[in-house]
Amino acid sequence: MDATHLTPRQIVSELDKYIVGQDDAKRNVAIALRNRWRRMNVKSEIGREIVPNNILMIGATGVGKTEIARRLAKLADAPFVKVEASKFTEVGYVGRDVESMVRDLVEQSVNMVKLRKKEGVRQKAAQAVEEIILDALIPPIRSTTVRTDAVAADDNAEPGSDQELNERTRNLFREKIKQGDLEDRKIEINIRQGGGGNVGMIGAGMIDEVSMMNLQEMINGMMPKKPKKKKVTISEARKILLEEEAAKLIDMDEVKEEALRKAEEAGIIFIDEIDKIASANGKGGGPDVSREGVQRDLLPIVEGSTVNTKHGAINTDHVLFIAAGAFHVSKPSDLIPELQGRFPIRVELSSLTKADFVRILSEPKNALTKQYTALFEAEGVNIEFNKDAIDAIAEMAFSINAEVENIGARRLHTVMSRLLNEFLFDVPDKIEAGRTITITGDMVTQRLQGLAKNKDLSEYIL
Repeated sequence: MDATHLTPRQIVSELDKYIVGQDDAKRNVAIALRNRWRRMNVKSEIGREIVPNNILMIGATGVGKTEIARRLAKLADAPFVKVEASKFTEVGYVGRDVESMVRDLVEQSVNMVKLRKKEGVRQKAAQAVEEIILDALIPPIRSTTVRTDAVAADDNAEPGSDQELNERTRNLFREKIKQGDLEDRKIEINIRQGGGGNVGMIGAGMIDEVSMMNLQEMINGMMPKKPKKKKVTISEARKILLEEEAAKLIDMDEVKEEALRKAEEAGIIFIDEIDKIASANGKGGGPDVSREGVQRDLLPIVEGSTVNTKHGAINTDHVLFIAAGAFHVSKPSDLIPELQGRFPIRVELSSLTKADFVRILSEPKNALTKQYTALFEAEGVNIEFNKDAIDAIAEMAFSINAEVENIGARRLHTVMSRLLNEFLFDVPDKIEAGRTITITGDMVTQRLQGLAKNKDLSEYIL
């Protein structure tokens, strides 16, 4: 199914396979994704004026905010970057530059395009690798004699050349390589190395990050790339050489151009913990100065501006920004008005109930019970969770969240790990392949009730 042509209902249906509940959030991100397709299909010039409706998700940790954004990007095959707003600071404070998130997005886009283009030339690269491996096994003989026209024209001339014998041998080994008979044989290959390590500069802090990256790239490009001989098996050589040969066959200028366009038109930046840079009391003193500074630094990027990267300039007008925060202490209205206005769609995600935990454990394609089943199957052991066990695990996770700290669905990872670690340790020494382990409600209660009752211990371990 082509994600670019999915309707909002179909997008929600795809998200439902991995995320339980949060229908309002799913509907809004589905509309935002479909609006991109609509904008790109607008015939008139007004298409450039249609800006994305950025989304602000409000909800406690572990309710699915990040997962919704991540799955949406995967569904759309779009470059995706997650950043934490609290890691950024205004100029003069220690922290990351806000423009780095856009540069990370472009880097992600370049990697995506490069990977796709490498897949397109993989077959051709594989043929080149085969010849390199053959050359290492059976070096070709270079002819030093020149055949006369009379001999060359004589079809009945004796084919008694070393070249023909060499070619027959190479063909024989070529078949053996294709059949996988020589995978463990060691050969010596040349591996390309980079020009050199990073070059430090006095006063580098005065030079912007992009200039430093470009300078580093230029210096590395000037330094000779010395091939290094390495003895490896044919199986290892194929992996190393395949990457090198595929890289030779793709045009990096074309990759960068397409990647910049993809990041501009389809990029998604997820800004987490945006509530941490909101001024909780609305006053302008102390750390609130720094928080407001971060917001003002973020503003031009979210509004739409041109950011220089080592691959070229990118305009952020049509990048979709999804911000998220718990907003326990501060409120969305504590953000500066200009930034609030850039996130017109606000979605409140609901806290997870015990019934949600039951569904999370069994319904999604990547449900934890299915993940653990796959881990045990790798050892040839079957594990089954009956309904009582699922209910007990959900009840345990929900009650610990209520008593200790609410970390949402992430609590299930802790509970499942505590429940199954003993079995995972015993496989395959004590629990051999072919066995079936059945997890019951009583087993869950017996193994975990001590932790749940001891609140101090729960706080420390869970």
